[in-house]
Amino acid sequence: MEKLLKKLNDFNELVMFKHSIFSLPFIFIAMVVAANGWFGFKLMVLGILAALTARNFAMGFNRYMDRDIDALNPRTVNRPNVDGRISATQMLIFTLANALGFVVVAYFVNDLALYLSVPILIVIGSYSYFKRFSYLAHVILGISLALAPIAGVVAVSESIPLWSVLLSIGVMFWVAGFDLLYSLQDMEVDKELGLHSIPSKFGAQKTMLISKVFHILTVVFWLLFVINSESSYFGYLAVIVSAVMLAYEHYLVNKDFTKIDRAFFTVNGYLGIIFFVLIILDNIFF
Repeated sequence: MEKLLKKLNDFNELVMFKHSIFSLPFIFIAMVVAANGWFGFKLMVLGILAALTARNFAMGFNRYMDRDIDALNPRTVNRPNVDGRISATQMLIFTLANALGFVVVAYFVNDLALYLSVPILIVIGSYSYFKRFSYLAHVILGISLALAPIAGVVAVSESIPLWSVLLSIGVMFWVAGFDLLYSLQDMEVDKELGLHSIPSKFGAQKTMLISKVFHILTVVFWLLFVINSESSYFGYLAVIVSAVMLAYEHYLVNKDFTKIDRAFFTVNGYLGIIFFVLIILDNIFF
């Protein structure tokens, strides 16, 4: 039993389950808006399973592909995919099992979800390759998480309305923007290893500027989402709060690079939750 718990903890560290907080709120935001309220326990369970299996696939595949790179980076050298706690075979089995799980979950959602399941896996898996030849890998990561709202609305309405696309584009710029800040930690290592990233190509100051532009676009597209989805006061409040939190995130990083983790995990984690709660309130009261 002790060995099993230790292995589960190693997998938890491998894929960082807590980071699901970035995608889960936006899946359910789309589901709430599409259903104009509560969408049912079945879709709630399927939505959670879809988010977890998709993310586990993406992270497992990334750790499998990056085990050689992670071994050369002082920040990642103690990860389970590097130090031997989880073997390459175990990672591959874990990744394939979650890919299959995602497709099975999509089957129980609806036909459109099933048809889109494999293309979605291809997109979210491609991030692991992009940083080897393109500094646009940050945008690919953004697109990967931006598929969450699309998945949510497809689950409820088996369609992709304009408001869900606007919400997703906002998520894309949001994720790409905070990934730029996070990747500042590996700027010098990326240069040494010949990896492609915006920080290694353009430097810290230009990276922070690009991140700010991305987050301004985030606010713009989320505002368009609120307008197009005919949300009311709480929807606009969600956009205002998001803008303030993103500004605070940039304030933290500009002030001190050592606070990147705080800006990345804490601020962005709360942003998604607050946005979700405000959209729920908007649907309850209006």
